[in-house]
Amino acid sequence: MPSPPELTARQRQRIVRRTYECIDLANQALDLHLAHIPVRFDVYGTAWGYYQRRAGQCVIRYNPWLFARHFEAGLADTVPHEVAHYVVDHAWSRRVKPHGLEWQTIMALFGVANPRATHRDDLSDLPVRRQRRFRYFCRCGDVLLSATRHNRHMRGEASYHCRRCGWPLVWSGKEA
Repeated sequence: MPSPPELTARQRQRIVRRTYECIDLANQALDLHLAHIPVRFDVYGTAWGYYQRRAGQCVIRYNPWLFARHFEAGLADTVPHEVAHYVVDHAWSRRVKPHGLEWQTIMALFGVANPRATHRDDLSDLPVRRQRRFRYFCRCGDVLLSATRHNRHMRGEASYHCRRCGWPLVWSGKEA
């Protein structure tokens, strides 16, 4: 995959600063004590960003390709979007919908008038890694399996059956 267009150090600082401003605003408005969590620029493909919590560790990750192309839109929408997930994750004790009423309330707090779960930018020319496909066959025709499933089959960890006829899939020996 080619290296992403460069975000300048100043742009990265603005993104991190905006992230922490949103966290501080939520802390003040909701009487919370959320920490400034790490911010990374390591998302690729068509996703603008992610809030992640794994094993108690929280991080917000952004896509440098998309921020380099649509910097102001990312600051205005993506940063509050991901911080809102962080806030909702810690402010509500019960499980809530990812883009439900709680998330929408936090987005309004951040000044986003019409919060959406996705952007509507043209992303057709972004480099996206595609998984290879392998041709298998059964009694009713050809079936394509992903490289992940093909590798599991080859290691003997899984066997697959046709969804139409139910027969076991057999590798043709060819990549699709």
